[in-house]
Amino acid sequence: MKLSNFTYDLPKELLAEYPSDERDESRLMVLHRDSGKIEHKTFKDVIDYFEDGDSFVLNNTKVFPARLMGNKEKTGARIEVFLLRELSREQRLWDVLVDPARKIRIGNKLYFGDDDSLVAEVIDNTTSRGRTLRFLYDGTYEEFREKLLELGQTPLPKYIKRDEEDFDKDRYQTIYAKNVGAVAAPTAGLHFSRHLLKRLQIKGINLAELTLHVGLGTFNPVEVEDLSKHKMDSEELMINDEVVKIVNTTKQNKRKVCAVGTTVMKGLESSVSSTGTLNPYVGWTHKFIFPPHEFSIANALITNLHMPKSTLLMMVSAFAGYDFMMEAYNEAVKEKYRFYSYGDAMLIL
Repeated sequence: MKLSNFTYDLPKELLAEYPSDERDESRLMVLHRDSGKIEHKTFKDVIDYFEDGDSFVLNNTKVFPARLMGNKEKTGARIEVFLLRELSREQRLWDVLVDPARKIRIGNKLYFGDDDSLVAEVIDNTTSRGRTLRFLYDGTYEEFREKLLELGQTPLPKYIKRDEEDFDKDRYQTIYAKNVGAVAAPTAGLHFSRHLLKRLQIKGINLAELTLHVGLGTFNPVEVEDLSKHKMDSEELMINDEVVKIVNTTKQNKRKVCAVGTTVMKGLESSVSSTGTLNPYVGWTHKFIFPPHEFSIANALITNLHMPKSTLLMMVSAFAGYDFMMEAYNEAVKEKYRFYSYGDAMLIL
């Protein structure tokens, strides 16, 4: 399939600037792959489609406040720094994106905080917007990390034009987030409330957790028409023995394994044995899933509504079937579903 196959008309007013009032009160479009039926529900109705012995796999990554606002030395120009990846704990080196990039060169220093208590020096150019920074801070590593958390802002997606508000710190984070390392939320998980998770467990549904630290590469635009030539950035993935046991037992019993989000689906498909079972995994994945793809682990998927030409739309189209997914997206636009990170959800069965 080609990049041009994955476009559709998305009115700007359908991009969700704010989350729903309650996590599990967002809308839910249910797609039945076997019959082609489409249902319109509320997210908390998701429980009605699963039974005792089914399993949900969640991504327990935790978003850290990756956006810093600094000032360039001498000129005082306002510069946004987006923390991507820690390269060296000892040297306090980070891969970052800077905006506006044209003003930032090797040797420049940036100052953060009202008292300029945190300083960073640019030591390398990595891409047109990418830089490597060495942070200069008098204190222990733990104190340095605390300073980053104190000065950082919630890394809301660029399409959200408003400033960060107090509720974003909570709502742009899943309630089961544990392992810090993501620069974007695994947004399918944002719909789960504590009450809904408890109801799922009472019904006998297993909850398993892997960790995939979401990077910005997931959202990088695809710039080649031939999808086989697109290269994904690597993201850190951890699948432990407990997840493997739950998932493989569920498969063995011929029950539903539901991937909560495209990050979970990517993680599961990154560690498949030759017999089609899940293996433990610690490392990095740059797996890019697009049609056609034969899925080995999950047979259900919860996902948000994704942007045209995005790698996420390509993955869900591979799972649901391209024609069915395009039909569903046209339906979602017609029914005025809310799209993207703070938007509504789909359940694909």
